[in-house]
Amino acid sequence: MLQETRLHRIRALLTTHHQVSTERVIKELGISRETARRDIIELEAQGVARRVHGGLVAVDSQPEAPLRERRSAQAKEKRAIAIAAVQHLQPGQTLFLDSGTTTTLLAEELRTMSGLTIITNSLQAALALSSAEEHETLNNQVILLGGMMSAGAQQTRGEMTVGEIYRYRADVALLSPVGIESRQGATSFHPHEAAIARAMVQQASHTILLADHSKLGVVSRTQYAAIAEVDLLICDAGQGKPGALNALQQVLPQVQVV
Repeated sequence: MLQETRLHRIRALLTTHHQVSTERVIKELGISRETARRDIIELEAQGVARRVHGGLVAVDSQPEAPLRERRSAQAKEKRAIAIAAVQHLQPGQTLFLDSGTTTTLLAEELRTMSGLTIITNSLQAALALSSAEEHETLNNQVILLGGMMSAGAQQTRGEMTVGEIYRYRADVALLSPVGIESRQGATSFHPHEAAIARAMVQQASHTILLADHSKLGVVSRTQYAAIAEVDLLICDAGQGKPGALNALQQVLPQVQVV
């Protein structure tokens, strides 16, 4: 069994029970004690769980707000971040966009450019990029990744989506995390969203994170990019967690504050 599969199953146990013993992990997954120990250490490193005597407990993490609320939250700041991101791109590049309110705003800004190939699992982003009359020619090539859909999510997801991502190589992955923290890196609340973002990071030459101030210093359930994998963070100057922005500036190669 692959480690990623094991970690996914342990996270599912934590979601249901909040606390899981090492013995249960060994029994449920049919693995050795040493393998269980390594997986528990990895989950703690990802910020998903905390080791305790005899097992591990879930790290309390707030789920994302509903999509309608996220659309209006920090809308001005997200727009400024999206505009700044465009300045780092050039015609001829291939881009990955994940699903999120900030990346949807970025999609709207990308209509001012031409010659891009944009690959996304976001229905909103794809619609924004293809907004034109039938007789008009799009400035950019837009590829919507296939996969499963769930109610209200407006995104494709699952193994099919991740598998399609691995068919492509991109110049830049532009991603909007639930949280970005100086030690834990970029994180997402839902494992299926993290799997998509992780694949995009692995298949892109550069990774740009788009995060308003409310996401700085935040650690959600599932890590998808270590700090060393992030090339640029674009954020706003709003009041986030004390010291979070400074800590990120110390460890990232480039941080742009708009």
